[in-house]
Amino acid sequence: MVQSVLGRLILGYRPLWSRARKLAGIQLYVHSDASAMVDTAHLLRTLQELWTASSPPVLLSPQNHQLLCDMLDNAPRGAPWIEVRDGWLSDSALFARVKAAHQRGLKLVWRGELGRLPEPEVAQCFDNSLLSLRPEDAVAALKPPPVRAGGAPAQPPRTANPLLAGQMYENIESRALMEQCLDHAGALALAGWPAEDVLYSLRHQPQQPSHAVIFKLMKAIDAEQSLETFEDILGQDPILAYRFMVYTNSAALGLRTGIDSLRRGLVMMGYGSIGRWLSDQLPHASNDPNMQPVRESMVMRARLMAQLLDAGIENDLRREIYLCGLLSQLDELLGEPLGAILRRLPLSERIYDATVLRTGPYAGGLQMATALETDDASAIRHLCETHEMDREEVNRALLRVLSDLDVDRK
Repeated sequence: MVQSVLGRLILGYRPLWSRARKLAGIQLYVHSDASAMVDTAHLLRTLQELWTASSPPVLLSPQNHQLLCDMLDNAPRGAPWIEVRDGWLSDSALFARVKAAHQRGLKLVWRGELGRLPEPEVAQCFDNSLLSLRPEDAVAALKPPPVRAGGAPAQPPRTANPLLAGQMYENIESRALMEQCLDHAGALALAGWPAEDVLYSLRHQPQQPSHAVIFKLMKAIDAEQSLETFEDILGQDPILAYRFMVYTNSAALGLRTGIDSLRRGLVMMGYGSIGRWLSDQLPHASNDPNMQPVRESMVMRARLMAQLLDAGIENDLRREIYLCGLLSQLDELLGEPLGAILRRLPLSERIYDATVLRTGPYAGGLQMATALETDDASAIRHLCETHEMDREEVNRALLRVLSDLDVDRK
């Protein structure tokens, strides 16, 4: 049997976030072994087969020179965007391929520093750019506008802020700089999210579940939708899911046995009780849009983990694996040790072992789901070998999850 192209590659991903703090697309890292011949046309056909009209747009990021050359030569018009690194354009043969691909109608993205933008001859080959900022660019972008006499802000000169509208930015680790890019400079998207700084800026107030998710679940209950729908919505917010399980296991409800899953809690509580509990949560819920990418990234990890460990297992175990991924970063949200958080619930020891001790049957899936959020091919390769995961199956699981994500198309 001929090996699929996915068995010859190592993939990783990074979300692209829009001004609305919703998913705008996916940056897909593509690695190949130095000695491996990769049929990139086959890769592009595979993506086309897995993607639907509602799937997120893709920015392909080939991680070696030969992969990029193959993509430029073989990608048909209408293929996903292809990233070209600035440092590789000094190769005249590669630049000739870039020009030919552009003339053929490919959408290309220039990746480099804002302070080293390409010359016009090069720039005209690209439809967009993925920009990183030098420290001096970040300082200039965050500099407040000059003030007129009397205290009114003056119109800053056009050159005061170096950020360019309509472009994508990466490696933005500051909440303030993220807001400058998206809200003031009109960036198309941000690759990755400054989650650590966003959470640090909110450290003096307890994290609350999403107002939008709570309201969505209340509407679903009012509409008498299915139990599966309730479970799916509840699993879209790690704090809401955690609080729900804490409540269902509280002395106030007086249930005789511990509730170890979202589904069991939904069944035991009844829709009326759930609706009243949600109404109590709503006044304190979070409307901070900057937290939305933080929550959605955690949900992506949970979905990916469930796919990676799904080998025809029964539904209860699949839900348990999803819950393991969903709760795996609660310490970042709640600001206390994860072990202490999880010990408040009668969860399976498998969840505690994977998230806290890094052992047990779910550990490999969680570690792999985490590694796939990066461009670290060596870490992904090592995990495949350590946990005997088939590279093609890992890549298919990743692409299935990514193709099914909801995207902001406004």
